[in-house]
Amino acid sequence: MESLIGMPLNDFLSALASIVIIDLVLAGDNAIVIALAARNLPAHLQKKAILWGTVGAIAVRSVMTLGVVWLLQIPGLLLAGGAALIWIAYQLLANQEEKDDHKPVSTSLWAAMRTIIIADAVMGMDNVLGVAGAAHGSFLLVVLGLLISIPLVVWGSNLVLKLSDRFPIVIYLGSAVLAYTAAKMIITEPLSKAFFETHPLLTVLIYAIIMIAVLGGGYLAQKRASKKAEGIERSA
Repeated sequence: MESLIGMPLNDFLSALASIVIIDLVLAGDNAIVIALAARNLPAHLQKKAILWGTVGAIAVRSVMTLGVVWLLQIPGLLLAGGAALIWIAYQLLANQEEKDDHKPVSTSLWAAMRTIIIADAVMGMDNVLGVAGAAHGSFLLVVLGLLISIPLVVWGSNLVLKLSDRFPIVIYLGSAVLAYTAAKMIITEPLSKAFFETHPLLTVLIYAIIMIAVLGGGYLAQKRASKKAEGIERSA
């Protein structure tokens, strides 16, 4: 058995447990992104988006974990990722377009999956180091940990999707979580981490500005879209 897994069984199970815990911590963010990205799809495509979006995200996370040493050498990576996640969080909140039966559904499905995979990759940047460290260089451990977390991500995505249909405020809460994650990435970027550690008030201000920008901007975008739709209906 030890020859198959490359380490003593007790060490293997301990490392696997650590990776699963790290992945489960991420599962909440994953579920929110997947649910928000899939919510505007027709009902028969939502399950496909959740399933294949999750599979794609897991694949990207696996590759990122393998290349963590190379990724960490890229200056400003977390800063760029945080900025990208701010835009994704805003778009997921602001994009409240009515479903168009004449729009090619494949485009909508692929667009949702693309958003899911990109957002998950961005959010995973500051967590792959923990996974890589716990895996001790074992790709088998990385894959097993991610596979174990898949059912929870899928279940959580479906739950958030159902809740967002009944309670629209869930959409705002989900976007707020993503905005918070984006702010955390920017503040913990190695190039700026020391600066923010010596300026705690500025750290709080960054969190506040990003949260307000995403939630406030998304709310205003929804209002504009709603007024535009009302104007079109009246003129029709």
